[in-house]
Amino acid sequence: MRIPLTLTINGEQHDLLIEPHWTLLHVLRGQIGLAGSKENCLEAECGVCTVLLDGKAVNSCILLASLCAGRSILTIEGLGDPEHLHPLQAAFVKHGAVQCGYCIPGMILTAKSYLDEHPDRMPSRDEIREAISGTLCRCTGYQKIIDAIAAVAAERAGKGAQEDAP
Repeated sequence: MRIPLTLTINGEQHDLLIEPHWTLLHVLRGQIGLAGSKENCLEAECGVCTVLLDGKAVNSCILLASLCAGRSILTIEGLGDPEHLHPLQAAFVKHGAVQCGYCIPGMILTAKSYLDEHPDRMPSRDEIREAISGTLCRCTGYQKIIDAIAAVAAERAGKGAQEDAP
């Protein structure tokens, strides 16, 4: 039995009929066609399904879609576009933090949530590492990812890019 559900995704309202047990990830990928959030572990262990729910990073693979009614959902598709990249997207490109790209949407959204929670302060590299620890990357040693996030954090904190900071 399907139930009606209205979701606001990337600022756009979607009226859907869903099964009550469907996760947000299932709805995003299968019903709306937004494939940026990846399906992998389905146990909230890898972070590749991360989206922002009211600005906070959540694992969409374990979140029932019906619990998201009346809330704001942001996926990687709504963060920026090729003509106007979000600063984190641009920094990931600039610092060579993207390899296969599988984890990158979740990594960027996790970093955005973290930086938005600490807008005027420059986190340490260890704090950044801890903040993204729920999103696994198999291609990198995380160094370039942390470099990219640190550069955006430094710019936000008004300290200028500190690309060479340890």
